[in-house]
Amino acid sequence: MYKNHIKRLVDVVLSVLAIIVLSWLYLIIAILIKCTSKGPVLFKQDRIGKDGKVYQIYKFRSMKVGAEKSGVYSDNKDPRVTGIGRFIRATSIDELPQLFNILKGDMALIGPRPPLTYHPWKWEEYSDFQKQMFEVRPGITGWAQTHGRKDVEWNKRIELNVWYVDHVSFGLDFKIFWLTIFKILTNADNENKGETVKK
Repeated sequence: MYKNHIKRLVDVVLSVLAIIVLSWLYLIIAILIKCTSKGPVLFKQDRIGKDGKVYQIYKFRSMKVGAEKSGVYSDNKDPRVTGIGRFIRATSIDELPQLFNILKGDMALIGPRPPLTYHPWKWEEYSDFQKQMFEVRPGITGWAQTHGRKDVEWNKRIELNVWYVDHVSFGLDFKIFWLTIFKILTNADNENKGETVKK
């Protein structure tokens, strides 16, 4: 019941409230991005969502336009990251536009983070076990993010995501929410240490 209906209702209600309450922050960040670097305010990128469907994820742009062509990984010394980009990444403010992804039905507040269409590997390269993580909507944060965030190797990350899908409940989502707040406030595990893909 919770997994299929109540969870979606909670996501929509909380997202609408958050967008209203944080509207002033959206405006300030948008102005700062436009004033400090050339390019759009939002960064849009194809991700794999529920049931393998590809959708565009929204983020506040934190890197120079075209930066993705130079590779996937970045750290706090990456010259591609803009000045304001370092701040919004460190505070996870860059993820806030995904509240609109939730309203569109692409995402949830809590769920497996959506991978790129080509990283860690393409859709057809996921095993049947790994594809179980796509049985629910991807989230802004999830179980794997509370167990290492960017420092977890992808096979382990997917195992954690599949575990979440098998155990999803209001209580677990509530726990993940507060663990995520702690991670954000302490900026724990929020930097790529290097490539985290092992075939």
